[in-house]
Amino acid sequence: MDGTKTTDAARQLEEDALRYVIPHFASNEELRKGPKIFVRGEGCYLFDAAGRRYLDTFASLLTTICGHRRPEVAAAIKDQLEKLEFFPNYVDTFTEPLVRLAKKLAAIMPGDLSVSFFVNSGSEANETAMKMARQYFWEKGEKNRHKILFRRFSYHGTTLAGCSATGIPWFREYFEPLLTRNCIPTVSARCYDCEIHLEPETCGLRCLDLVEQQVQWEGPDSIAAFIMDPLPGSNIGFPVPPDGYLRRVRDLCDKYGILLVFDEIQSGFGKTGKMFVCEHWDVVPDIMAIGKGFSGGYIPLAATVASERIAAAFREPGHEFRSGSTYGGHTLACAATLANIEVIEKKNLVQHAGRMGQYLRKRLEDLRQKSMLAGFVSGMGLLQALFLTSDNRSMAPLDAPMNVGGFIRDYCYQNGIILRNNGDILVFAPALIIEREQIDEVISVLEKALDAAGRHFNL
Repeated sequence: MDGTKTTDAARQLEEDALRYVIPHFASNEELRKGPKIFVRGEGCYLFDAAGRRYLDTFASLLTTICGHRRPEVAAAIKDQLEKLEFFPNYVDTFTEPLVRLAKKLAAIMPGDLSVSFFVNSGSEANETAMKMARQYFWEKGEKNRHKILFRRFSYHGTTLAGCSATGIPWFREYFEPLLTRNCIPTVSARCYDCEIHLEPETCGLRCLDLVEQQVQWEGPDSIAAFIMDPLPGSNIGFPVPPDGYLRRVRDLCDKYGILLVFDEIQSGFGKTGKMFVCEHWDVVPDIMAIGKGFSGGYIPLAATVASERIAAAFREPGHEFRSGSTYGGHTLACAATLANIEVIEKKNLVQHAGRMGQYLRKRLEDLRQKSMLAGFVSGMGLLQALFLTSDNRSMAPLDAPMNVGGFIRDYCYQNGIILRNNGDILVFAPALIIEREQIDEVISVLEKALDAAGRHFNL
């Protein structure tokens, strides 16, 4: 295909995209600049329809954690495709890859998490976790335990229950009234902007005292579960929980008989230098939701993984867990995920992510010496966020309508770097395979972007 035809074909793809597709979380403002259409991937790089190459700093959407075009995963999919493409995990039927994957998860999950319910997306995994907690207590004769406690500024998905347990107003407002009788918001642990205006060095985890007071107010025997992201996600800049926080959450749930649900959909599978972020504090939930990087981005798959104590409530006839979907635990997806996990383990990518995360953190911190716009850095491992400020000595915030973060994102894209921003928070979650040279490439362009933004906005 010659250059003219390639250009014409790319233009037609753009026109068709705008006419026939509603993108997920679409931005009409960004779409007016023209859609971005990618046609090929290689490792940490993507190529668009016009043949331009981009270094992706967000692993697609925290999904493609072993990079694009892994031959091991492609071979596993091809091998399974030649045997059996799909049969549902329904009533009393299983496929071999699904059983093998469940056994593998039992071996690598923290603590006693060992029994998996497979779904198609992270939102489904969180919704399933909430349903599982409620039915668990129904089976135990505690039918009044129907409430789900969640934290403000959290994100747990786009289903109705997921939105109801999400603490970010932007995701909720169009769908009110949500399940507000059953999903109860409580105080967060966002220490960089504490809800109760205390300093983390001296607060004594007062936020958890308030959570306990709220549990007592609601009535402990009405609460089924407390769902939380142990490392909150990119929407609020990966704020690290203070020392002792997760242990006290675990103790609080145990004290009142509440199930603890961890959402590790964004943070799981090696991104923080441990397979799961909760392992940094040796705290194990009763149920964990996993997804995104789980399957390496090849075929949609997620899971809700419970301890045997929880699963045992559904083992007897007449007490089965009442949930399911047609494609949950898709045969090809399970084969791909087994291969993806094998790549992580054989290539020692968890340890590599820990080392590269330290290097990324240092390079982001160094930017504070070069640009007043570069504020503080937050995160763990390869999950890092750079908060933009108008003056990093006083940490004065930028005027949001200026959209400095959007300017920097666009500058980076024009210079071959895919960068994600949430307002004036720049967030990074590259593939586990990223190397120092690629991090240097990102920082070099980002430094120029910060300088260009300073001139453009006269900051």
